[in-house]
Amino acid sequence: MILQVQNLHKSFGGLMAVKDMGLHLDQGEILAVIGPNGAGKTTLLNLLSGLFLPDRGQILLSGHDITRASPEKRCHLGLGRAFQVVRPFLEMTVFENVMVGAMFGKSGISQKEAHRHTEQVLTLTGLEPHAHKNAHDLTLMQDKRLEVARALATRPSVLLLDEVMAGLRPNEAQDAVQLVKKVRDSGVSVLFIEHVMPVVRDLADRVVVMEYGSRLAEGPYQSVVRDPKVIAAYLGEEVS
Repeated sequence: MILQVQNLHKSFGGLMAVKDMGLHLDQGEILAVIGPNGAGKTTLLNLLSGLFLPDRGQILLSGHDITRASPEKRCHLGLGRAFQVVRPFLEMTVFENVMVGAMFGKSGISQKEAHRHTEQVLTLTGLEPHAHKNAHDLTLMQDKRLEVARALATRPSVLLLDEVMAGLRPNEAQDAVQLVKKVRDSGVSVLFIEHVMPVVRDLADRVVVMEYGSRLAEGPYQSVVRDPKVIAAYLGEEVS
């Protein structure tokens, strides 16, 4: 396994946001984390990416203990993240935005190497035709692709995606599903949070369900959505 989370806890005052949480991500896997609002999903991603530090527990990335590492250290070790709310450098071009990730995601890279890697990422994410557009001129779908591209430019082995499909139309969401599969096929393991269940169904190799900060269920999509505990806690009804 490339990412392992053991007995993770995080509280804010009297609120236990993540409690005894454990999960793993295998090499080449796409893992979905789902659950109702307030289940602790985004807090979990913040703990994985280093925005929050846990009260206790352990996070291992490719065998490295990153539990208390800075976000920059985690990035250099191969952890990338794309956020739900995109914040590109609006006055910079698409190419320049991705180039920033390529330059600072890995220590000791030359500008020539970063330039070449940026071109590769733009091709992978379908942004090559828009390379010289300013970021503020992009559509929402292109913005989402740019957010993924900036994370990929750091050369992650694990990519965290925080509801990157939010706001997309159904056909755009399906295009995004194909993009994430291409990312996985390029050698990057993916952990994503998503509320749109058809996206989870079409994308995830395995699903982890959270409730009240803990793991409620885990397994293939069709098994998880028929679990009575999951139906009661999150779905409300069976999903085909």
